[in-house]
Amino acid sequence: MSQSYQNQNQNPLDHLIRMLGGLPGLGSRSARRIALHLLTHKIERMMPLARAISDAAEAIHTCPDCGNLDTVAPCRICLDEKRDRSLLCVVASVSDLWAIERTHAYRGLYHVLGGVLSALDGVGVQNLDLDRLPDRTVSLGTQEVILALSATVDGQSTAHYITDLLAAHPATGGIRVTRLAHGVPVGGELDYLDDGTIMTAMNARGRLL
Repeated sequence: MSQSYQNQNQNPLDHLIRMLGGLPGLGSRSARRIALHLLTHKIERMMPLARAISDAAEAIHTCPDCGNLDTVAPCRICLDEKRDRSLLCVVASVSDLWAIERTHAYRGLYHVLGGVLSALDGVGVQNLDLDRLPDRTVSLGTQEVILALSATVDGQSTAHYITDLLAAHPATGGIRVTRLAHGVPVGGELDYLDDGTIMTAMNARGRLL
């Protein structure tokens, strides 16, 4: 047994289960099932997974420009000359960036905040990539900043902060700030929607005629 395990007073199996249980969406029961599966399929599952994790840790980096994850820095999105540099989409996380990219509906650049402002979780301005945003919009020649943040209290608070931040900057006064449309989802039935969603959809209704 290694010294690190001795210091933690646990064996390698307990340590594996504890590490797996700390992953998002996994509890102790799921972690035990995964650990058992890996240990009983070491050659075809566990060892390739260990190598993949090691390779990813060494090869994938955070883009210094937008905050995306890629094997090159700047990332391929930032390096793509076909991207519309007049558009900058602000997202909370890389997973949100990936979700938008899957739609193939957006061809601008991104700015990953690394989360949203949350007093309850202790996430403040200093914990997010906010201070760099105004200067980045200026250097890119951004004409529109799209706030693709969640429709939660924290997400909307972050959106308001960014709007005020850009409005206060002397060189970003003419930038258009927009947000994703909120309301009734495609295929949604009113009877199954919460009151807040219906109210937002009603206030943001569009003209047909």
